Amino acid sequence: MSLPLRCCLLSGGESRRMGRDKALLPHPSGGTWLERSLALLAELGAPVTLLSRHRAHGALARAWADRSLGGTRACIGAEPGATALEVLQEPAPWQGPLLALARLMERYPNERLLLCPVDMPWLDIATLADLRAAATADPARIHTAHDGRRLQPLLGLYPADGQHRRSLAAFTAAGGRSLQRWLAGVGHTPVPLPAGPLRNANRPEDLTDLVAPDGGPLPDRQRPEPTA
Repeated sequence: MSLPLRCCLLSGGESRRMGRDKALLPHPSGGTWLERSLALLAELGAPVTLLSRHRAHGALARAWADRSLGGTRACIGAEPGATALEVLQEPAPWQGPLLALARLMERYPNERLLLCPVDMPWLDIATLADLRAAATADPARIHTAHDGRRLQPLLGLYPADGQHRRSLAAFTAAGGRSLQRWLAGVGHTPVPLPAGPLRNANRPEDLTDLVAPDGGPLPDRQRPEPTA
């Protein structure tokens, strides 16, 4: 059975190395990194969830949905009555992305979660389409992005089926907090993707080429929009 897709944006970090909240940084394509990430995920036509510990992120996301989606319950391609954007306030303890994933799997059982971090400002729709296409042959398996040098597991497709939920719950209950260690035990398929769109921006110096040569926004690679 094919699980329905849900896009989940992680935006709960402390941005210590950047020196200010990365999610609220301006993006050259318009708006903030948070708004740009939400808009990118919304292009997939599936419901979107924002998980963040920061109340300001939730307020900004709701305002974006009112402007861009006509409200949180309007979404092109979503099922009638489906919530296009759901904002979740992440409770303490804040102990990294693995615990965030566990919370998302428990909230959305039997959905296929496209996990995405807010600090990939070069990410584009074509890269998301490539990730989804690579996972079509075995949708019950976890698929994670790989940039040719290292795994980028915060961008990946995570089926929240019973097997994965039980495995993750047991791992975190035993104190496990390493996403890559859990993936090594449960099994996953790395998906080779272009390195450029997968770059993380963690420090101010990482932002020097976040514009096109003409000073304008970076163009997205265009591909046909995938179906949800």
